[in-house]
Amino acid sequence: MRCAVLPVDAKLPDAAAIAQAAQVLQAGGLVAFPTETVYGLGANALDPAAVARIFAAKGRPAGNPIIVHVADLEDAKKLVLGWPTVADTLAERFWPGPLTLVLPKQAHVPDLVTAGGPTIAVRMPAHPVALALLRACKLPLAAPSANRSTELSPTLAEHVLAGLAERIDLL
Repeated sequence: MRCAVLPVDAKLPDAAAIAQAAQVLQAGGLVAFPTETVYGLGANALDPAAVARIFAAKGRPAGNPIIVHVADLEDAKKLVLGWPTVADTLAERFWPGPLTLVLPKQAHVPDLVTAGGPTIAVRMPAHPVALALLRACKLPLAAPSANRSTELSPTLAEHVLAGLAERIDLL
C-alpha cells in the first residue's frame, strides 16, 4: 500500500496528523480528508502538477472542473475576479458548509482546476478536520471526492483505501 494512513478520529482534528498532512500538501502530494459530505482528495489548487495528480489518481476526465476548498472568506476572494456582494451574503449565511459558489476566476488559478473555463467553484467546508487542514497548509485545496471516477463517493476512510490506496500519499 502506497498511502500512509494516520490513525486519528475522522471527526476531530489531531495536531500532529494535520501538520503531517499540511507538509504533504505543501510538497505537492495528495491527501484524502473528511468533509461534512464525503471524503475529499486534496492537492494544492495553485500547483498544476499537484492538480494533475488528482486527475491521474481518480481517472478523472480533464474536462471535469474541480471544486476548490478554502479556509475562510478572504482565501476565497483571492481566487475570484470581482467578488460580488451576493457572494458575501451567501457566504455569511451558509459558510462554513456544503455550499459551493461558482464565480469568475483570477488569472493565477490553473486552467486544469477549472477545465479551461472562466469560473471557479469555491467552498468552505464545515468539517473541523477539513478546516484545520486548510488553515495549517495555508493553501486553497482542489478537492473533489476521494474516489475513482464513476465510482460512489466515499463516506468512510475504508472506502478511500479500497479505491485509491495505491494512488495517494496520505489519508
